[in-house]
Amino acid sequence: MKVVIIDSYYLVRQGLKGILSENKDIEIAGEGSSIEEGLRLIIEKRPDIAIVDLRLGKESGLEIVKEIKNNMIDCKIIILTTTSDYRDFRAAEQMGVEGYILKDALPEEIIYAIKIVNAGRKFYDANLMASAMRLDKRGLPSDDPIQNLTEREFEVLGALGNGYKNSEIADRLFITEYTVKKHIRQVLNKLNLYDRTQAAIYASNHGVVG
Repeated sequence: MKVVIIDSYYLVRQGLKGILSENKDIEIAGEGSSIEEGLRLIIEKRPDIAIVDLRLGKESGLEIVKEIKNNMIDCKIIILTTTSDYRDFRAAEQMGVEGYILKDALPEEIIYAIKIVNAGRKFYDANLMASAMRLDKRGLPSDDPIQNLTEREFEVLGALGNGYKNSEIADRLFITEYTVKKHIRQVLNKLNLYDRTQAAIYASNHGVVG
C-alpha cells in the first residue's frame, strides 16, 4: 500500500518513515509539511492512506480531510496527533476520517492502525473512544464541572459565549433580566469563574453555543 506523511515537524516525519519502512507491505510515496503540500502530494501520488497531523503549524490538518472528502478523492485519512481532546476527535470523526491515533502510540500500534484502515475498517485510539463513550447527551464529558449546570444555566452559558447582553438573553429565553443575572451568578459559581468574560471564553472553549 502507498502511504504519504503530512506533518509540520521534520523529526516526526523522519520517525514515521523509519517505522513504516520496516514493513515490506508499506511504500512511502512522499511527505509534506503543510495543507498545500499535503493536498498536492495526495493528488499527484494517489496514495492509499495519508497520515495527517492534526496541527500543521497554524493550520488544521482537518482542512485536508475536508478537501479530500468533498472532492471524493480515493484516499483514506489517519489523523496523528499529540492532543487527546475529545472535541478534536469528534470533529475528525464527524468529517469521516478512517483513523485517529496519538503520537505516543507504539510503532506496532501505528502499523496495525494502517493495516486496519487499509482493509476498509476504522481505527480510533482506544482511550479516545473510551472518553467519547463517557460523553453526555450534550456531547460533553461526564466529569466536567459544566455537568453541574441546569439546562437553563447551560443555555445562559451558551448565550454568554455568543456575546449576548442580559437583555438579549432575557428576550431569547423568555425570562426576566433579573432571572438572567441570577443564572449568570450560578454559572460563575458552579464553574469557578470570575466574570462573564471568563464565562464566554469557557463556553467558546467547550463548543457551547446559545
